Amino acid sequence: MAEGRALRLIAEDTSDLEVISSAVQDSVLKAENLKYDRKRRRFTLEVNRFQWEESTSKRGPQGRVRALLAIDGVLSVKTRAVTKADPDLVLSILSVSFEPAAEPPGGKISILFSGDGELALEVEAIDATLLDSAYEWSTRQRPDHDKKRR
Repeated sequence: MAEGRALRLIAEDTSDLEVISSAVQDSVLKAENLKYDRKRRRFTLEVNRFQWEESTSKRGPQGRVRALLAIDGVLSVKTRAVTKADPDLVLSILSVSFEPAAEPPGGKISILFSGDGELALEVEAIDATLLDSAYEWSTRQRPDHDKKRR
């Protein structure tokens, strides 16, 4: 893996959040790694992020990196089909999007997971950060959305 290429992304508007959404697509995490600090109004997800930016071809370098996605200014959290009851449940992120409220800059950040799970975060404004750690590893498994299931 190439060293020194850790992502450090900040989102303050919808287009910034789309970049973060692309970076975290196919990230996996256990439900226990979802944390809401109500006092600090911060929601965090500790994820194993597939490094799409490093995987330019099907035979090119492929890896995952431990990363933190933090969303600040969170007023409330709602979940659908996401539970911490099963500690071995693995969630896979499909997308992160923003729906503005009637009165900007607030709105709702939606984090969609495969299997119909969703987190809906009511936020004061878009304030998200994605930080890669130094912990990365190679993988033979490249996420493939075109695979035909039998």
